[in-house]
Amino acid sequence: MNKKLLKKIGWFSLISLGIFITVISVHIYMVTRPKPLDPNALAMARIDIKNDIKKEDAEKITTWLYQQKGIDHVLVNPDSKIAVFSFYPARVNANDIVMNFKKSFPYQAERFMPSAEEMAKGCPVAPTSTSYRVVNFFKNL
Repeated sequence: MNKKLLKKIGWFSLISLGIFITVISVHIYMVTRPKPLDPNALAMARIDIKNDIKKEDAEKITTWLYQQKGIDHVLVNPDSKIAVFSFYPARVNANDIVMNFKKSFPYQAERFMPSAEEMAKGCPVAPTSTSYRVVNFFKNL
């Protein structure tokens, strides 16, 4: 074969390989880079309080939670000793809220984290639940 032709084939192969590696690298970067959090996405968290709390304590906790940045809605049940709140993960971390809660109140408390099995079960309003069937019945009317 001609040396000129071999040289052209070599350069073409090197350029093609370079383009291929560049395209693959950009693709891998685009797929694996962290996605920005949706600023409108809501999440829920739960604080289990180990101490007994009264209605007045529940009101103080509710007021305190509403004053925290990124909190949307709060429910505190003094009977079950549970505080549930919805928040914007793009604005605040629930673990930080729980840590500040522990510093601000004299209660023993911890964030409830569902197990892998509980997460696999998904939403408590599943198609087999009574509440789902009632809602679905009215939707179909």
